[in-house]
Amino acid sequence: MKIYFICTGNTCRSPMAEAILKHKKLKNVEVRSAGIYALEGSQMSENSSVILDQENLAHQHSAHQINGEDVAWADLILTMTIGHKEMLIRNFEGAYEKTYTLKEYATPYSARDVFDPYGGDVTLYKQTFEELKQAIDELEEKIVMGEKNE
Repeated sequence: MKIYFICTGNTCRSPMAEAILKHKKLKNVEVRSAGIYALEGSQMSENSSVILDQENLAHQHSAHQINGEDVAWADLILTMTIGHKEMLIRNFEGAYEKTYTLKEYATPYSARDVFDPYGGDVTLYKQTFEELKQAIDELEEKIVMGEKNE
């Protein structure tokens, strides 16, 4: 399964989500991330990096802007907000059937958007990390259960 995480700038939420899921080392799962308005080559936000280091999660990141090639590559596109999802569906052919907000897909009983910590202190980034971790734990369960049912 090829999973593509999308946020705004690809410096906070989607790279943290990518690192969390990659750390799980799930069999046959590839992960990428990008941003709708990413500045190609930008570094991960300092606080995202600090949190991932504190959690002992390996990460090496350079921001990428979403593109049609990666949309086509992905089996599942998980956005951080409903706005991101709507933008993808409007602008990329073939995205409709495989694009969800992360929380809509993994934790449908919760709010749909992941909080954006951009510009906040490390405490806000930690809260967003925990929010992502919980959703990705649920995502992992869905992936593992799906493999068992195949």
